[in-house]
Amino acid sequence: MDAFFAAVEQREHPEYRGKPLIIGGLAGRGVVSTCSYEARTYGVHSAMPIAKAQRLCPQGIFIEGNYPLYQAASHDVFEIFHAFSPVVEPLSIDEAFLDMTGMERLMASPHDYAVRLKREIREKTQLVASVGIAPNKFLAKIASDLEKPDGLVEVPQDAAGIRAFLWPLPVSRIWGVGKKTEQHLLTLRVRTVGDLAKLPEATLKKSFGEKTAAQLRALSHGLDDRPVAPRGPQKSIGREETFTEDLRAQADIERALHYLAGEVGWRLRKAGRKARTITLKVRRGDFHTWTRSRTLGRPTNFDDELYAVAKQLYHDLHPAGGIRLLGISGSNFDESEELALFGEETNAKKERLYDTVDALKRRFGKNIIS
Repeated sequence: MDAFFAAVEQREHPEYRGKPLIIGGLAGRGVVSTCSYEARTYGVHSAMPIAKAQRLCPQGIFIEGNYPLYQAASHDVFEIFHAFSPVVEPLSIDEAFLDMTGMERLMASPHDYAVRLKREIREKTQLVASVGIAPNKFLAKIASDLEKPDGLVEVPQDAAGIRAFLWPLPVSRIWGVGKKTEQHLLTLRVRTVGDLAKLPEATLKKSFGEKTAAQLRALSHGLDDRPVAPRGPQKSIGREETFTEDLRAQADIERALHYLAGEVGWRLRKAGRKARTITLKVRRGDFHTWTRSRTLGRPTNFDDELYAVAKQLYHDLHPAGGIRLLGISGSNFDESEELALFGEETNAKKERLYDTVDALKRRFGKNIIS
């Protein structure tokens, strides 16, 4: 999907259309989640600090994200994906691989089928998708990015056509080639994918080791044998927050943990899940990061129980220095909860309490009770 969060906001708010819209955390350490194409002309991009985006585009419209709205739009788009292919692998909230194997009788050609897919997404959601058609996931991903927005690129099936498509591209297009790897390759006079494909195998192995060298070499020739693999059920549900200023006071840290526990409890109950394992993530101001977990005898999705475990994990860890980030997550889901012999009445009371709280949140918004 093209600039998905921004596109959804512009669909819902006509006053944002055609204007530089920037979505992200608006606090001092907030970063850009995404931005409209109008904002990108000013050099704004995802993961950029909000403060820098404000300097580059002071006339921009800056908003915090409405993630329930984006989730709902994502659900609508993925329903269309599943109508077009029986095998769909989500890559993110707004992106997926669709396996078209065996569907030749349903389409005049892959290109025509992609045109139909794009048209149906636009008609049903008022959103725009870019599509890449290719023999494998690696090439399809590259193709989908090349002509955004509203792109449609088809990679030839034959080896010569793949080389003609792939080799002129910058080597940074290869999966796994970040800034450091790109700089290293530049010292070897490798600027394009074609340069990488022609580099002697021994040189690659000497620079990157046998495993990485083999991966780079295969991708440079457009080879990728990974199947399209639909994901299983969600393995964990959590929430983390990066603070504008490092937290130092114990009361502030506990207050943050209490808030996060409430967020995670709410998400678990919405998903109909109870977690047996609770994990705490702590990041200090110098970016030193710890994770600590505890597995409970009985699964839970109650805010107060999540908070009690997270607070104890924090006190056991007792990190020195200011805290930049805290996170809580629940995993090891267990729907077949075994009630303890004692405390069943208390448990039932809590269930009724949280049912009432959640009903209020659904009706009036999750911040109605705090």
